[in-house]
Amino acid sequence: MADSAQRTPETFDVIVVGAGNAAFTAALAARAEGVRVLVLEKATQKLRGGNTRFTGGLFRCTYNGIDDLMALIGANDDPSDVAVDPYTQEDFQHDIDRVTSGQADPALTHTLITRSYDTVRWMAALGVAWEFNRAVGPVRIAGSHKIKLARGGALRAKGEGVLLSSALFRLATEADIPVWYETQAQRILTAADGRVAGLAIRDPSGLRTVACNALVLASGGFQANPEMRTAYLGPSWSVVKVRGSRFNTGEMTRAALSIGAQSYGEWAGCHATPIDADAPAYGDLRLTDKTNRLSYPFSVMVNLDGERFVDEGEDFNLYTYARMGRDILQQRSATIFQVFDQQTVSLLETRYNTGTPIIADSLTELAARIEERYAALDFRRDAFQTTLEAYNAAVQDGSFDPDRKDGKRTRGLRPEKTNWATRLDQPPFYAYPVSLGITFTFGGLRINTEAAVVDHLDRPIPGLFATGEMTGGFFYRNYPGGSGLMRGAVFGRLAGTHAARWARGE
Repeated sequence: MADSAQRTPETFDVIVVGAGNAAFTAALAARAEGVRVLVLEKATQKLRGGNTRFTGGLFRCTYNGIDDLMALIGANDDPSDVAVDPYTQEDFQHDIDRVTSGQADPALTHTLITRSYDTVRWMAALGVAWEFNRAVGPVRIAGSHKIKLARGGALRAKGEGVLLSSALFRLATEADIPVWYETQAQRILTAADGRVAGLAIRDPSGLRTVACNALVLASGGFQANPEMRTAYLGPSWSVVKVRGSRFNTGEMTRAALSIGAQSYGEWAGCHATPIDADAPAYGDLRLTDKTNRLSYPFSVMVNLDGERFVDEGEDFNLYTYARMGRDILQQRSATIFQVFDQQTVSLLETRYNTGTPIIADSLTELAARIEERYAALDFRRDAFQTTLEAYNAAVQDGSFDPDRKDGKRTRGLRPEKTNWATRLDQPPFYAYPVSLGITFTFGGLRINTEAAVVDHLDRPIPGLFATGEMTGGFFYRNYPGGSGLMRGAVFGRLAGTHAARWARGE
């Protein structure tokens, strides 16, 4: 891999800005076309990899059954303890439609869905290892030792985002794709006829330019930029925690807009999820995604004012977690508590092991201990107890079943809990302090189904392509878990392929 001292003022066929999943699928696809490719990474080598390193590695894709998955996984995992239901193109479409209220761009969505399985198969052929996703969303099969994997969420990169990132860097090295670290792309250079001609960059040696025939932008959203968060998401987003990379700050989105790219999507929307209240301000590579707190459907969530504020059991977490952060942000100090008892604490994801719960043998004692720990935030102890007592009284009879939407609910509350409502009556009780972390933003550049960036007349900007979190039109208010990485890979492959062909004059 090149460093700044080794760089020469040469021209590359394709430059890719970014070094995550979306960027490297683009770089590898372009290299497979036989062109010279360069990857620019703003971070140091130690902090490289963008948001990909902080993910759980889940890729939502279509499949007809276990045989389709085993064709990808091979000897990397043992299927003896898992079962899957088919996940068709119609299923994927339905999930996107329902969580985005039908606002997702139809053409982009169709491309994402129809190319999803073929893309993960292509990645497997390149050398990316896959395994079953047993971590998020599986359900137990009664009377069996098997678990049924979440529909559409059965597959993840082996070793999650950390090893996925390592694999992509290794594949880039093997493909003779140089990576320039500590190199910030600042401005897109264009020729007199409007086509992309290169980049103005800043690296350890200073300011300079590098020429190219085609450019792929894959440097993430603007979630790590407080100024852009405030401008587009609103003032309350100014100081929120960032779950992933601190380097995704939106410069290249602005650069593309400045040369006429069309903005698209929900610029006031983002993926924001419940995380440990004590999580760091930016993603920590020692923790990656382990600060997530996603077992809330089996909890009662109460804010500092001692009030419930959301239907915890509306749906399985893979369909609500990406928007749950927004609900938490609306609470005072963006701090809430997920409360469990012994009926549900065994259902917690293992990621809860990275937190420090408040534990007590009675709800009165639990309230007192929360007050002691959060006195500075004016926790309202009496209201907390009253709310939990009212919740217990409102729980209806019925069978609790964590493996399906069981309809076990409350009556007479606002908001109701519509599934998985169990009384908090089996001590000891656990309260996990929770805040929110922003993962990525939903607004970005408009691309077509070949991943070309388009102008305000929907015409491709010659030589400019984009993929991943900096593209808009895919997600609105919410998204189905695993579709972010899948979007980056599908359109990364398309971007790299078409950028290379453009660079060759095709």
